[in-house]
Amino acid sequence: MLELGAELESRDLDKQPLSEKELDQLIGARDYKAFLNSRNELYRERNMAEKPPPRDRAVRLMAKNPNLIKRPVVVRGEQMVLGFDVTAYMKLVSRAVVKSGALARR
Repeated sequence: MLELGAELESRDLDKQPLSEKELDQLIGARDYKAFLNSRNELYRERNMAEKPPPRDRAVRLMAKNPNLIKRPVVVRGEQMVLGFDVTAYMKLVSRAVVKSGALARR
């Protein structure tokens, strides 16, 4: 993101995890399953690809296990990019200054 000229602000979710309320607000009306990290061990152990937990349970699990959240999460206003997607980052940066990191919000 720095290479794209973005101004960054980050939050280390391992040191400062999101609360259930913060996660619920972050997800909003979006599909919560997109926030689940398919590379996470818990995700694979519980076969979440085939049997995703209900939203409320998924939010609780992500709050307790921050590595279950797909990262980075880049937020600018109502726009959000989950995971590493340079093309999507470029679109955000071209519109304005983006704050990014493990969790970023403008």
